[in-house]
Amino acid sequence: MNLDRGVLLSVFFLVGLGLVQVYSSSFLFATENYGDRLFFFRKQMMYALLFLIALMTTCLLSWKNAQKLGWILWGVAILGVIGTFVPGLGAKVGGAHRWLVLPLGFRFEPGELLKVTYPFVFAAIIADYARAKIDSRWAMLTVAALLPLALLYAQPDFGSFVIISGLLFSLFVAFGLRWRFILMGAATAIPVLAVMVLSSPYRRLRVEAFMNPWADPAEKGFQVIQSLLSFYSGGVTGVGLGQGPGKLFFLPEAHTDFTLAVLGEEMGFLGFFFLMMVYGFLVFRGFQITLNLKKNRERALALSFSLLIAFSVFINVGVTLGLLPTK
Repeated sequence: MNLDRGVLLSVFFLVGLGLVQVYSSSFLFATENYGDRLFFFRKQMMYALLFLIALMTTCLLSWKNAQKLGWILWGVAILGVIGTFVPGLGAKVGGAHRWLVLPLGFRFEPGELLKVTYPFVFAAIIADYARAKIDSRWAMLTVAALLPLALLYAQPDFGSFVIISGLLFSLFVAFGLRWRFILMGAATAIPVLAVMVLSSPYRRLRVEAFMNPWADPAEKGFQVIQSLLSFYSGGVTGVGLGQGPGKLFFLPEAHTDFTLAVLGEEMGFLGFFFLMMVYGFLVFRGFQITLNLKKNRERALALSFSLLIAFSVFINVGVTLGLLPTK
């Protein structure tokens, strides 16, 4: 078993900080709505334990068996996403069918599993592309692999749809797709994404709020303004863990999508900067590992996971800082 200590320590640090942050940003909301200040922390702890089991399991697998498991989980994720549309099985939250209702009151978002298993599929596609095995069968398999994205768009989960699409495009660029195909893909994707955004009233409103949140500070721009105020009030060193006033029902989704704003308020710029350095190191080590691997399938898989982390962090940070529209 050959483990990268830097990656392992970074991941454990992020999981530990995540547990602290979930409790800090959710205990007031949990107390008010569920009468249990540990409600969300306890759930996060359970997912952390599941993560440890998954980590130990995958560390014991060979590359070949890990890839087989990835494909199996990808299929399970597709079935899970389909299940979100089944009445009684799927839960509609915030206007989106993204969750499966599980026993003991737990919910599971299969779209997240789909997102983290797509690298196994893309690695196989890229491996064939790098070996110049480009034929009609390869093209059909590539299109078939992308069909589940339509399910994410229908939920809707536009953020995951964009991340996965961008991931495949980035892999083709990294592995030498001809520039004329890259330009053709960009020329097609940009207007398609524009239509997707403009044809949806709530997405159009989010773009308008991003362009000028102060035009409607009480409604469309409220969320991003409160997020920026939380960062501003944190200053350099923060107001102290658990002491941030932003989560006192001023900042919407303080314990989920905008928990980074709570961290910026309570740990300040220094805490935020250190967190970004940890993420940066994790992605950087992922790129180094990618370059050190020999087989194209393994390189594509390592690069996929590195980019998946990078894209996810970039979008979340951009949204909470008002640099991107909320997804």
